Amino acid sequence: MSMTMRKQAEQIIAASIRAVQPDDAVARALHGVSFPGRVVLVAAGKAAWQMTKAALDCLGDRIDSGLVVTKYGHVMGPLGNIDCREAGHPVPDENSFRAAQAALELVSGLTPQDAVLFLLSGGGSALFEKPLVPGDVLQDITGQLLACGADIVETNTIRKRLSAVKGGRFAQACAPAKVFSIVLSDILGDPLDMIASGPAVPDTTTCAQANAIAKKYNLRLTPEAEALLQEETPKALTNVTTQITGSVRQLCAAAAAACEELGYTPVLLTDMLCCQAKEAGSFLGAILRTHCGGGKKLAFLAGGETVVHLTGRGKGGRNQELALAAATALDALPGVCVFSVGSDGTDGPTDAAGGYVDGQSNAKLAAKGLSVFSVLKENDAYHALQAIDGLIITGPTGTNVNDVAVALVEG
Repeated sequence: MSMTMRKQAEQIIAASIRAVQPDDAVARALHGVSFPGRVVLVAAGKAAWQMTKAALDCLGDRIDSGLVVTKYGHVMGPLGNIDCREAGHPVPDENSFRAAQAALELVSGLTPQDAVLFLLSGGGSALFEKPLVPGDVLQDITGQLLACGADIVETNTIRKRLSAVKGGRFAQACAPAKVFSIVLSDILGDPLDMIASGPAVPDTTTCAQANAIAKKYNLRLTPEAEALLQEETPKALTNVTTQITGSVRQLCAAAAAACEELGYTPVLLTDMLCCQAKEAGSFLGAILRTHCGGGKKLAFLAGGETVVHLTGRGKGGRNQELALAAATALDALPGVCVFSVGSDGTDGPTDAAGGYVDGQSNAKLAAKGLSVFSVLKENDAYHALQAIDGLIITGPTGTNVNDVAVALVEG
């Protein structure tokens, strides 16, 4: 493995993630905002702790009380009088349910002069949940959606209807208080009602769409869940002001700037990537085969959120699967690499942010008795990349604005 290219990859990743930290964005959103009454803070998502820290830096003791719920391992320390909790992701658990119930209790009894400062980021769909079906039923349906390859919009269309806090229902619970919402986007095109399933946004989806998704993926639903899919969600809210900040487009721009600093000419292929992870990896590998030896130092970038269709019982995530899928096309090519990372620092149910491969990776896998095809069939990219030092581990980053994949060719 070329350590030079690996170090370049690490530099690009670090610079990209630094550029999309939510601190400045939260400060800009709060600039000039006045709250006449009490201010209660509720933050949910993988970036919840970092967003709350930024809000406290701006507002200090104007925040009367608050609650943070984020993914396990993402609380970086105490935050004054804020109740910081961790819960399950991507499948909600009992701590997700307890946190949402605590938030509902926190916002009950507020007056029209009071405000709920609601800080929302990706991951909130699992982390912030009060199910309208038994918890084990919701967990089973969530698992089905993750396994079948449904995209995030399809998944959240279903989840909204099974929840007492999603699809605008949390904002309804906050009334008559005003909700001032700051949203860090992790969904392509920044649809507000889909980010963390839109707890404080009117829902634009319909029962017909939810039923079509359930049919498309042959979801196994209980009679209670089926009945909830026939109930419409709130279509209008009068007590919410929302500011959206951060997106995969910013992540791609930051990655492109970092590549340029290293002498590469960046080429943004898309910031709307939405396909099977292994297909995206194969495509990036094919692009490098075309340009290797062309004498130009190029960086091809693709941002978005791929999906994985589970066919095996291995361990991994979409970014690891994307990187591994490129290894075959890169085999024996000099001066090339592909890497892909999740901006939140966690890829799937693993401690890795993503994966890295270069022209030597395929041979290293073969030397250990591994084939890319077999590993991908088993969805076991984590262990394969671990075996060849191809995992990218950043730890929790404090932000969450989708993924970026980069393919480098030195000439």
